[in-house]
Amino acid sequence: MTRKGSPRRDSGQFPTDHFQPHIYQAAQAITEGRDAVQGLRASTVETNDLALAVSALGDELLADETNGNSAVLHVGVEGTPRNLHPILRDEVYRIAGEALRNASRHAQARKIEVDIRYDDRQLRLRVRDDGKGIDPKVLAGEGRDGHFGLRGMRERAKAVGGQLDVWSELDTGTEVELSIPAAIAYAKSPPRRA
Repeated sequence: MTRKGSPRRDSGQFPTDHFQPHIYQAAQAITEGRDAVQGLRASTVETNDLALAVSALGDELLADETNGNSAVLHVGVEGTPRNLHPILRDEVYRIAGEALRNASRHAQARKIEVDIRYDDRQLRLRVRDDGKGIDPKVLAGEGRDGHFGLRGMRERAKAVGGQLDVWSELDTGTEVELSIPAAIAYAKSPPRRA
């Protein structure tokens, strides 16, 4: 005997199509949680070298056997690297990590470039790939249902006083650019003693 509205069918089995979207969302949440913990472990706090940390994360993502992507990663730095405020530095790292994850998992890119530019006006991080691009409808909104990558990157950028811009064209690739004013981004040097 089944109650009205119960997902049971006459065979006594639960229909998998009823639960599939929920199972998928749970799996995504687990993956994103695991990635966040991994990001905390690999925090740039240890070295304060953003380029090195982003490069190591990119290499790790591309080496992941479940990824199936054999893209080539290049990380470049323009200007003299400067110390960043610790919380801001970790947020920039997480934004870069999400952009790299998207490029390596979803874009089917052959080439991924990360440019970090330190100048007197701003800190700029740019992640560019030659992958399949993002559907304009997805880009115009807050991302795909059940996914928080684009929305999360935008929220992180706003939280640290930065601007996140995303450009994409189908079958051409995607570019994610984060810019943060220098006055916010760079840590102040301690005063010198006389």
